[in-house]
Amino acid sequence: MKRARTGWEWWGRRWVRWTARGLCFGALAVLLGRGALGWVPMPTGLEDPAAEHPALELTDRGGQVLRVVGDPEVGMTRVLGESDVPETMVWATLAAEDARFFSHSGFDVRATGRALWQWVRHGRVVSGASTITQQLVKQGNPRPRTLRTKAVEWVQAARLEIEWDKQRILRAYLARIDYGNRAVGLASAARVYFGKHPADLDLAEAALLAGLPQAPGRLNPRSHWKRAKARQEWILGRCQALGWVDAERCRQAREEVLRLAPVAGSGRAPHFVDWVLSDSGVRPGRRATTLDAAVQTACEASVRHRLAALGGRRVRDASVVVLENSTGAVLAMVGSPDWQRPGDGQVNGALARRSPGSALKPFVYLRAFEGGAHASDVVADVPSMWPTPTGVFEPMNYDRHFRGPVCLREALGGSLNVPAVRVLERIGGPERLRETLEAFGVTGMDRDRERHGLGLVLGDAEVRMLELVNAYATLARLGEWRPVRVWMPPLEPVRESVRRVAQADACWLVANVLSDPLARAAEFGMGGPLNPGFRMACKTGTSAGFRDNWAMGFTPEFTVGVWVGNFDGSPMSGVSGVAGAGPILADVMEHLHRTRGTTWYTEPEGVRRFRVEPLTGRRRPSGEGREEVYLPGRQPGWEVTSDRDAMGRVRLGREYAGWYGTADQRLGGDVVLAGRGDDGIPVIVSPVTGTTYFLDGDHPMEGQRLVLRAETECQWHSDTLRMQQREGRVEVELVPGRHRIEARNRAGRAETWIEVRGL
Repeated sequence: MKRARTGWEWWGRRWVRWTARGLCFGALAVLLGRGALGWVPMPTGLEDPAAEHPALELTDRGGQVLRVVGDPEVGMTRVLGESDVPETMVWATLAAEDARFFSHSGFDVRATGRALWQWVRHGRVVSGASTITQQLVKQGNPRPRTLRTKAVEWVQAARLEIEWDKQRILRAYLARIDYGNRAVGLASAARVYFGKHPADLDLAEAALLAGLPQAPGRLNPRSHWKRAKARQEWILGRCQALGWVDAERCRQAREEVLRLAPVAGSGRAPHFVDWVLSDSGVRPGRRATTLDAAVQTACEASVRHRLAALGGRRVRDASVVVLENSTGAVLAMVGSPDWQRPGDGQVNGALARRSPGSALKPFVYLRAFEGGAHASDVVADVPSMWPTPTGVFEPMNYDRHFRGPVCLREALGGSLNVPAVRVLERIGGPERLRETLEAFGVTGMDRDRERHGLGLVLGDAEVRMLELVNAYATLARLGEWRPVRVWMPPLEPVRESVRRVAQADACWLVANVLSDPLARAAEFGMGGPLNPGFRMACKTGTSAGFRDNWAMGFTPEFTVGVWVGNFDGSPMSGVSGVAGAGPILADVMEHLHRTRGTTWYTEPEGVRRFRVEPLTGRRRPSGEGREEVYLPGRQPGWEVTSDRDAMGRVRLGREYAGWYGTADQRLGGDVVLAGRGDDGIPVIVSPVTGTTYFLDGDHPMEGQRLVLRAETECQWHSDTLRMQQREGRVEVELVPGRHRIEARNRAGRAETWIEVRGL
């Protein structure tokens, strides 16, 4: 008697039957497909042997050769013979690109299925599935990346596998793949990176090279060693996991100290040449750049000499850019002290983004002068605080002292911080400065817009050096911006656009202030690198913590920018812009002055001179005071009776109250605080009502104090904060919470409140 079949048995039999049929049809399709592949044309572009084509020659403006390089289309390539590819390179390449190369027939079904599944699951490409054979087909005949292209490459890869053996395919692939630094092909890569014949590569070297084709720029071992090393170690791990290399040999390869070969043929001005060659539009032939080899040599010599003189002060790096103002041409570019230095020698500081410190201040004063301000206008350099969404902004000067009333000429020449912030407020705040910098060609100002605030004028942002130098060149051109040029005519003659971004008279006044040795004498002295013996405008900048320092200088003919610091961001040992970048600026400017000649600007028609009182910025009937220049149509006002008291002393307003009684008040009896001694109701100067303070968790609580200031003598009181007298001033120890603070005297009382938060 027949036993009835269950549902599972019925479905099982059907599955076996359909699977068997599918296998039969699949085998038939493969047989027919392999027969049909004979009708598929061979991939093109693979029969021509790769060869080295040193077809691009770059020269300076005088014809001196800077570098000879391979054809940008193929780089520097060499044919590979059968004995040129060591076993170590085969293992490393297959581990990195195609582990099943010797078992598939041109395309990897498993890898393709995995890639499709990841694509469906994540909605994007997670990993590729191209085999070495498919990549070779792609190299021989590049096409737009479409699904149709992928299908064609699959078919042609299968066709190639029929005609060529695996060894020939692998050698052809290794002869054409891009390893970065314009080394195309294994032979070129072995020479460029290790100075070796490819057959002599050991496992550690082979694994490093095998990782580069995935992303030649991002994994460039000369500029991104850590990334390249991490990729090498991953490949070694794959070789071990696949059973091709034992654990001990992998360990030795990981620990091997690799030494990159000196870059042969780097030529002159290597950072400049690298930058020029990054433009994909450069074609073979003899091309003259704007570089001046003599100026470049002078810059490089100064960088080496001045950095050596700073020995022991933790300074390693410097960059220089020199522009010809009339054309925007780059005359020199030093990206680092030594392009051959392992690790970061090829980092181009001229293109890096760094904090500019005070180097942005001239653009604030420029807009103020355009708006009607005079260089004689007086601003208060006193202890000041501004509430912000993230806490209190309380700028200090470089030497941590305050000057009281100062004119704009001395504030800009001496690079004082509080006056710069006050002027920034007057012209419209940080947004106005951002707009100005963008008009002058400084990009990236939209980064962290909310974070910078008023601190933007003190360098609370990052700028690219080349762009900042061109912004100063725009000042030197009296407000005309033009793009930076790197090619001599006729290669790049007409496309440049010139636009006016500032008033010529206001730019002239900024140059007049920045070239005035008396304006910066109080801060920097009368000698030193900023006074080279001929007239030039200059401005220094030092970022917080001495991580960057700058010196910018210009004449009507040339603009020079210098940065000194450390590429890794580590601080220098107290090196300011005057001590670090300043001497290099002086060296380069002196070379330009001696060899090419420099001049100074003709005074604009209509400029007038008046004598003014330095503490008020106004004219006195007696004619006493200091001479100041005024732009056409402008002149200072006369002093009024309220400017002085009965004893002839200059009356200072309420904003000077917190400074007047301190040791920084060095004007003696020349000034008096208005209202002092009237025994009026106290006016609290600091803290500003509603200010939020944030405690620093890295410092002990008892060390975080706030100084209380008022215009008149008073006694302070708070129910929630502990107060103490310290060096003639009253301080409170900050603790989290909302606190009311009271100032009292016989005439009455005043109060304010603050909020303190922990981080």
